[in-house]
Amino acid sequence: MKDLTAKLWEFLAIYGLKIIVAIIVFIVGRWLAKLLRGITQKVMTKKKLDPTIVSFAANFIYVLLLMFVILAALGQLGIQTTSLIAVIGAAGLAVGLALQGSLANFAAGFLMIIFRPFKVGDYIEGAGVAGTVEEIQIFTTQLKTPDNKIIIIPNAKLTADNITNYSTKETRRVDLLVCIGYGDDIDNAKKVIAGLLAEDERILKDPPPTIGVVELADSSVNFVVRPWVKSADYWNVHFDVTENIKKRFDAEGISIPFPQQDVHLYEQKE
Repeated sequence: MKDLTAKLWEFLAIYGLKIIVAIIVFIVGRWLAKLLRGITQKVMTKKKLDPTIVSFAANFIYVLLLMFVILAALGQLGIQTTSLIAVIGAAGLAVGLALQGSLANFAAGFLMIIFRPFKVGDYIEGAGVAGTVEEIQIFTTQLKTPDNKIIIIPNAKLTADNITNYSTKETRRVDLLVCIGYGDDIDNAKKVIAGLLAEDERILKDPPPTIGVVELADSSVNFVVRPWVKSADYWNVHFDVTENIKKRFDAEGISIPFPQQDVHLYEQKE
């Protein structure tokens, strides 16, 4: 019994202080990890980030800090943590390689939510497709096309390409190509187009519309007609102005020959 008591006192003398320090390190470190998790949640919530991203990021930071705290506490007890760190690193590398596609999509989704190149409701073009953003998830973004199809795009693929956001600005320019014959009067055609644009209340006065001769083609004189409108009126104005120009030209006896060149060079794609 005396020998057992002596060994116990010897053990406490050697390891007692280390155990106390390790417990203090663990308690204080855990408290700091929780504090940083709370601060992270508050900061990200104030920036109005997605709740799923806020929760994941805060818990990820907490777990990462807690791992460092545990390793520091074990180090205080004299336990060699080098091999443990190597095992954790190897396991992390294996998991990362197995899930590299999913992790890339997650990272891309996280960055999109932070930097907000677009939001739900915007009409965008990216990754070779276009549509209205319906949902931004952690791994994918869901678009709805004008003909009511759903397109689900991996976030990594979407951010790896150029993204065109047609809804960011309040105004847009409608780009039209109008052709007249060589026998028609250019000034009269410009006057007819200008009058038609002035009659449409949806067309903005500032900046003023642009009407100019862009090319003398093989069989036609080509105008670019570029009025500015509110983004919500873009397609209605595009269709109406195109139709009204044809009707007004017919009434004025101005011919509209078929253009020989690729008209898409002058039109704004959407």
